Amino acid sequence: MSDFILVIGLGSMGKRRVRNLKAIGLNDIVGFDIRKDRRQETKLIYNIEVVESFEEAIELYKISAFIISLPPAIHHIYMKKSIEIGIPAFIEASVVDIDLELIITEAAVKGVFLAPSCTLFFHPAIKKIRKILLNNELGKISNFLYHSGQYLPDWHTYEDVSQFYVSKKETGGAREIVPFELTWITLLMGFPLRIVGFHKNSIMIKGAEEIDETYNILMDYGESIFNLSVDVVSRYATRRLLINGDKKQLFWDWDDNIIRVFNPQVNSWEEVKYEINSAEKGYNKNITEQMYIDEIEAFLKAVEKEIPFPNTLEHDHKVLKLLYAVESSNSNNVIQGIA
Repeated sequence: MSDFILVIGLGSMGKRRVRNLKAIGLNDIVGFDIRKDRRQETKLIYNIEVVESFEEAIELYKISAFIISLPPAIHHIYMKKSIEIGIPAFIEASVVDIDLELIITEAAVKGVFLAPSCTLFFHPAIKKIRKILLNNELGKISNFLYHSGQYLPDWHTYEDVSQFYVSKKETGGAREIVPFELTWITLLMGFPLRIVGFHKNSIMIKGAEEIDETYNILMDYGESIFNLSVDVVSRYATRRLLINGDKKQLFWDWDDNIIRVFNPQVNSWEEVKYEINSAEKGYNKNITEQMYIDEIEAFLKAVEKEIPFPNTLEHDHKVLKLLYAVESSNSNNVIQGIA
């Protein structure tokens, strides 16, 4: 009997993970979703097995790994099942801390591998920027300015924003993107010493009127400052990064597939080019499928102990604490120290 990978949740991310698995040559896939329409659509498009309950999947198939592609507020349910059964799991980006300390402890005690997502860490531009920083090519860094902006109704053009979790205050779109971005930032740079920030509900997006759609964050890294701006009201999807060093300046706009480095010694911009695969139909052109494919492949290699996975649940938990520190800073009008 072949080992199957169980994709839990067949919304947009679950379907993406099915595509990812197929892209690396895996076809023994089972999909589970409580919604019949999603099961039928996934089976029709991707020709995989689907089930209507978790118990059915466990009973009928030999499962080697879980892909948990559910709304963040229920990730913990299936992480606990993963630990209970002893099956490794990949978990999509988190934004809520429900029993994470307990889950981390129990996973360690039982030796169950849990891998939280860190998608942008696999983006070809981030990989090259990381190398530039590690090689100290920019010199002593003074500051980082990074803007990540999207328009929430563009996320799922086929349904109203009110129909999925990004419209809820606890799991709002901008609130989710903050740790999504902070994950790759902290994997590159470590954690800041202090943090302060603000978040606002200014626009009141139709269908998501209760969420805070803009977060502005300052992080103190001792000798440098990271200025992070995240919003879901940008009518044009944006990711732009500026890094000022005493030797060179780096600029990246994800629209261009080029990292530009200004070298004052020759008074010109050097170009570091990279390639990305095309995005899936219906997604922003810069949302390359390849980083998601590489991430899933890295998870499966980590399951086989071939390579370590870049992110850990402990790291993910610390990232969430940064989000909560920002919100505490906003509420209490104080700068938060990071333990």
